[in-house]
Amino acid sequence: MKKIFIYIMILGLAGCEPDLSDDPIPWQPFDVININLNLPEYIEVKKDGGSMYLDGGVRGIILYRQNVSNYLAYEQNCSFQPNSACATVQIHDSTLFMFCACCSSSFDFNTGLPTGGTAWRPLRQYATSLDGSTLIITDQIVE
Repeated sequence: MKKIFIYIMILGLAGCEPDLSDDPIPWQPFDVININLNLPEYIEVKKDGGSMYLDGGVRGIILYRQNVSNYLAYEQNCSFQPNSACATVQIHDSTLFMFCACCSSSFDFNTGLPTGGTAWRPLRQYATSLDGSTLIITDQIVE
């Protein structure tokens, strides 16, 4: 009887593994985005840790400035159940991380990795490059 109980417990624990079979993250090509960082509408990303929303991608892009020479662009489409109507990542009110109210997942600005909630994949990141005061964002996915 003890062996049967142990066997049932092992089967039960195996069923508690997180479900990593999720819908694939959609991809929507977009035209190259050129941003003149000297324009006043981009003041939020003129300081380290600054972030803002841009048009592009599936649900929009979150632009984040790590430092004077490094910008990161993330898809706003949440990586957890990305086909859900509410799976949209926003900049948290604290401006310290990104957050999806749909699945209660939070994401790190510097890596795009989930830091809490049900999401297990990072946010999709798009390629950025800096040419003088012009920031260029392409639909090329950074892996």
